[in-house]
Order: sequence, then structure tokens, then C-alpha cells
Amino acid sequence: MGATEDIMKMAKENNCTVTTAMVVAAGISRGNLKYLVEKGLLEKSARGVYILPEVWDDEIFNLQSRFKRGIFSHETALFLWDLTDRTPNVYAMTFPLTYNLTKPKQEKINCSQCKDEWYELGIDEVRTPGGNTVRAYNQERTLCDILRPNSSADIQIISESFKRYAVRKNKNIPLLSEYAKVLKVEKKLRSYLEVLL
Repeated sequence: MGATEDIMKMAKENNCTVTTAMVVAAGISRGNLKYLVEKGLLEKSARGVYILPEVWDDEIFNLQSRFKRGIFSHETALFLWDLTDRTPNVYAMTFPLTYNLTKPKQEKINCSQCKDEWYELGIDEVRTPGGNTVRAYNQERTLCDILRPNSSADIQIISESFKRYAVRKNKNIPLLSEYAKVLKVEKKLRSYLEVLL
């Protein structure tokens, strides 16, 4: 099998998406990607991200591919975990405190930063509507994040998210309480849980 077939196989096995990093890791020259784009077999979706022409562009996956240290958070994470039916107008990502936000902000990402011990807290993997896997904060961490003073989530989104979470079989109230203590939103969390549970 030649490089072209290898790259096409990679794309098919990876939800119709292939990245420059995947191709280089497989020992294939990145020049083959340019060739496949010129032949119309792949389309450049974003910097370093290529898709098969017949699929929709997965913007959420593209952002994660470009900003690997970014973790989807706040309203974007609520959307990915199906805790809200509102599609975000602007995607929200959280970065480490020392990360340079110039490029993500140019991409119109709603950026947050937090100290290292909070940055790692509750990172999970979730599927995008396009079927790709990205990193986002888990449901419990996200619910605590939207209660924090610097969150811009409106009260209706917060209420809807807690209602949806309360009826889930996979909810983890002890973990939610633990995160609330760490992120200093225990009081606010209690007021929502008393109504719902």
C-alpha cells in the first residue's frame, strides 16, 4: 500500500478526518497531504486538519487539534454533554495560566485560564456532534464552572443544565460536591440541589 492509500485509510478509520500529526507519526511525508488536496481526495479543514470531501467540517474538533492545551468548558462543555440544547455561538475553552491566548482569541474562542491544580481537574473525553472525540471538562466540573463568579452563563442555561443533570442515571453527586468545595461554589450548588433532589 502506498502513502496515498495509507492516508485515505487513516482518514476513514478516524471519522473521515486526518491530521498532519497523524501522518508524520506514521512516517509519511506531509507533502502527500498537499497532493491529496490538489487531487480533490481531501479538503483542508483547518491548519493541520484534513477531511474527506463528503463530510461536514467539525469545527469543535478542528479547534482542539489546533489548540491542544485547550479544554472545552462552560457553555461549550454543557452542549457537548447534552446538558443544554443551545448551540454555542462562540466556543469556550480553558487554558493553563501561563498559556499565550493571542491565537485562540484571534479565532474568537471565549478563553478562560486557571491555575494548574484546577486545570487538570475533571478532564474527560466526549464526542462532538460530528462524531470526533475531544477533551472537555466532565459534567460535574462544568456545572461548578458555570456557578463561578467569572462565568457568563445566564440563569436559564444554569437552571436547565441542573434539571437535565438531576434526572441522569450517571450523575455523581459526591464528585459534584467535591468539585464545588475545590472551586468554592458550595453555597450556590446547595441552592440548586435542594430544589432538584
